[in-house]
Amino acid sequence: MKDTLGVLLAGGAGERLYPLTRDRAKPAVTFGGIYRIIDVTLSNCVNSDLRRVYILTQYKALSLNRHIREGWNIVGREMGEFIEVLPPMKRVSESWYQGTADAVYQNIYSIGSEQPRHVLILSGDHIYKMNYGLMLRQHNDSGADVTLATIQIDPSEVSRFGVVAMDRDHRVIGFQEKPKQTELRSPSNPDKVPASMGVYLFNTDVLIPVLLKNAEDPGSSHDFGKDILPKMVDDYRVYAYDFIDENQKEALYWRDVGTLEAYYEANMDIVAVSPVFNLYDEHWPIRTHQRQYPPAKFVFAERGRMGTALDSIVSSGCIVSGSTVKNSILSPDVRVNSYSEVDDCILFSHVNIGRHCHVRKAIIDRDVHIPEGTTIGYDPEADRQRYFVTDSGITVVTRDYSLFENPVAVDYFTSE
Repeated sequence: MKDTLGVLLAGGAGERLYPLTRDRAKPAVTFGGIYRIIDVTLSNCVNSDLRRVYILTQYKALSLNRHIREGWNIVGREMGEFIEVLPPMKRVSESWYQGTADAVYQNIYSIGSEQPRHVLILSGDHIYKMNYGLMLRQHNDSGADVTLATIQIDPSEVSRFGVVAMDRDHRVIGFQEKPKQTELRSPSNPDKVPASMGVYLFNTDVLIPVLLKNAEDPGSSHDFGKDILPKMVDDYRVYAYDFIDENQKEALYWRDVGTLEAYYEANMDIVAVSPVFNLYDEHWPIRTHQRQYPPAKFVFAERGRMGTALDSIVSSGCIVSGSTVKNSILSPDVRVNSYSEVDDCILFSHVNIGRHCHVRKAIIDRDVHIPEGTTIGYDPEADRQRYFVTDSGITVVTRDYSLFENPVAVDYFTSE
């Protein structure tokens, strides 16, 4: 991977993940207690020996920038390695990033200065384990100009994906963008449809002129999946790489956590007794930056109250005090006080659940203090009067709620 440069797209507004993205970039949203979403893709890079990575940021990137600086300063520039944040510089345009291809185009000078043979385009908001080195090997063996990663999906799911037509040699011959239905099928499995994962490997000498041409097209949305790749099929050697999952489970695991429902489900996937997405795999570790907290603590074992957590992830610094936590994720420095019950929840850092609370199927944002006796997740209509509730019934409690109830409990302007 020494001749490959990774370009990780982390500048999207994350509107479908609102209100979790109201104060932070989507890749900076907490995942699995101690991680940020972007940590999964960056771990794939490091585990694949990809040690030159640009991270393109834009939207509310303060906490994301800090996380990268504190947690991913693990390679050395003097060795030709880096994981570096590139903010928008408007060097070749007066606009903010107009699409995925435009984001890469606006950083074309930074890419060129590294003189890579290949450029690997990645997204910062997907959950999966993938060895990019295997994709590079197929790319070189096939003599491809560009290779895109694909995953096999059921035909019923095609409306959510860009799907790919290919021949038996995995050469791409066409695209369909989120069709209602399709007759396309995988050459290797007639019951499945190959869908794009948003992972693209380009030869640099192909990528640069393609980006320059697209930048001059006023009718383009400047997106790789919609504009760049479909127009390359006739003139370039475009191949598909069938996703090989390093998660080592029976079913392939790849999740776009761009919606609250998908984000919630991906978190719930890791709290199962046999986790669908395995964080405990020494073969493919997921790394992050962790602040120093004391160990988690469970207190009180007397009649009427007992501090317990079942089928849950409990991070450092947490105190479960005479309360019950089930099927939930507690991020660092969370406190659940006596006689409270927390079920099927995701609690971000520094959350405090007061005594006698009942909280179910909720996402509680950072620094929120839930007052004593509060009930959340049992009456959707009542919850909608005060919180954000999704169509599927997930209640999201944000920091402004904590201010309203407890104005001196948290400094709202404290950064992530």
